[in-house]
Amino acid sequence: MAAAMDRNYYDGFRTFSWLADLVGLPIDQLNFVLTQFTALILAGLLRTSLRSIIATPAARHVYGLTIGLALGYFCFGRQAIHLAGLPALCYVAMRTQSPRSMQRVVFVIALIYLSFIHFHRQIYDYGSYTLDITGPLMVITQKVTSLAYSVHDGLTRRAEELTPMQRHQAVQKMPTILEYFSYIFHFQALMAGPVIFYRDYIDFIHGQHIPGTRTGLYDSRKKEIVLEPSPTWVVVKKVAASLTCALIFITFIPAFPIQQLKEKEFLEDTSMLYKIWYLMLTTMLARFKYYHAWLFADAICNNSGLGFSGYDERGNPLWDAVSNVDVYKFETSLNLREAIESWNKGTNLWLRLVMHERAGRNKVLYTYALSAVWHGFYPGYYLTFVSGAFFTFAARSVRRYVRPLFLESQRKKTFYDILTFIVTRLVMAYMTFSFILLEFVPSIKVYLYLYLLPHLLGLVALLLPPRLGLSRKTHSSPAASTETDHSEAVSNGNAHRMM
Repeated sequence: MAAAMDRNYYDGFRTFSWLADLVGLPIDQLNFVLTQFTALILAGLLRTSLRSIIATPAARHVYGLTIGLALGYFCFGRQAIHLAGLPALCYVAMRTQSPRSMQRVVFVIALIYLSFIHFHRQIYDYGSYTLDITGPLMVITQKVTSLAYSVHDGLTRRAEELTPMQRHQAVQKMPTILEYFSYIFHFQALMAGPVIFYRDYIDFIHGQHIPGTRTGLYDSRKKEIVLEPSPTWVVVKKVAASLTCALIFITFIPAFPIQQLKEKEFLEDTSMLYKIWYLMLTTMLARFKYYHAWLFADAICNNSGLGFSGYDERGNPLWDAVSNVDVYKFETSLNLREAIESWNKGTNLWLRLVMHERAGRNKVLYTYALSAVWHGFYPGYYLTFVSGAFFTFAARSVRRYVRPLFLESQRKKTFYDILTFIVTRLVMAYMTFSFILLEFVPSIKVYLYLYLLPHLLGLVALLLPPRLGLSRKTHSSPAASTETDHSEAVSNGNAHRMM
């Protein structure tokens, strides 16, 4: 049945079907891998033969646009019309509507269009992981909505009214057709992200993306040319890490499939500890698929010159300005806030720009709601995001009222860090398995066989500490209190997407 679905639904090129049969990959996955390797090679040409000091911005725009369109059509065939349809409608709205309300019109158009595509996918290819246009279309939705809000900020609001992020991304001039569509389709981030905001993209095209300079490659303050470091070594490392993650996923996920959670024998004949262990293992293996795609996408961006953010204290170049994931930080995070900050970072920034910084009350709930709708309409998504919002508030309560009790000595703090590390792993697995399983009833059954214990403990963490009279001021030094206040502010700005 899966093979039939693949033949009927996937509309990409089948030129390399023979290679897919040879290596044992579905044709959609092979096409994705081929396009990414092609993009990696062509990104190097953009950085060398078409670098900004020898090529015009128009030439760089056309290069990125042409390759993006070609790769999109190769992967999705006739479905690629939607990749052009959504941004075309949004561009018409941007050009015809008042800048004071245009951003909301674009926001509604993009989400409705994306929602129809999500519904179409669920009707005709329910539960399948076949590559289709919803992935790139989700990234395009991020681009058009963030650009609309940035234009609104640049044309209608004063600088002092904007947050630092809004001020940095504000756009004072409506993009031309070439600038707009090259931004939408530039090949470096079309297939798997990360979202790159318009101001950052235009700075890159014009060679003004080097940190610490006013004009990019030339620092007018020091009267010297600033050389961009070579990304070769970081690209090699990211590609190697990406392929390693793919190998781990392909090798081990068949032995620990998420569908096992739906089996009656698994639910009835295994202990609670085994169920929890299985949830942790299968969700971790599922993450390796995302690590593979995102690390490779990061490598493509870096190989084109995107992503350089300066130097560390040892003088080593940093290439993390354009990145979707920090694998090490996510897997070793000590709390939910750190985990969220490290996962799908581009989407976190998008949610912050278009929703979290603009919503009034209930910022976290509105942000999770937008993230859920943006993902689609599988019930498992909503179970994950509802749980995510709940555990975010519970974790905030613990950090505010309980954590200061453990800051009195290093031994207590170490114990607290170990405890929160373990709890974070358990909560992440419990929250996100439904995102992978997709279905409502099987997910609820897993909750019930685990006696809703994490939810109950979260409820205790949310309600009990404030009623015990615990206070940050009572149990922490001024320095610790300041650290906690700062952490709360960061957490408020990053309570976003989980999977």
